[in-house]
Amino acid sequence: MKTEDALAQRQWFVVDAQGMVLGRMASEIAKVLRGKNKPIFTPNTDAGDFVIVINARGVRLTGKKLEKKIYYRHTDYPGGIREKSAAKMLADKPEDVVRLAVKGMLPKNRLSRRLVTKLKVYAGPEHPHDAQKPRPLAIKP
Repeated sequence: MKTEDALAQRQWFVVDAQGMVLGRMASEIAKVLRGKNKPIFTPNTDAGDFVIVINARGVRLTGKKLEKKIYYRHTDYPGGIREKSAAKMLADKPEDVVRLAVKGMLPKNRLSRRLVTKLKVYAGPEHPHDAQKPRPLAIKP
């Protein structure tokens, strides 16, 4: 067991994304994943908690982001850039919309790649983590 794991008491939180604004919700989730809500927070250790996001399909985007926000990916072949609008991405993979928003709010280093594994996102209201007894995380809509 690593020393940072011994210091951090991991908790599980559940967030219902139905009707919530994507960016505001993602910033609060990123704080909890990093452990910034705890007094033992240190920037170079993983002291954060697990977060389960349900109803990712019901997340809101403000303004004209549904049409204008573009998600890019590359196939690793020459000329292989692919793009999807936020509306299409929300219809096809709503889990990825939330995951990418939270991932973008974490620092870009090895630690953040470990932190993002503690985020569990589900499109519907069901999740398989009932045994962990997750508590609701209060986020303003």
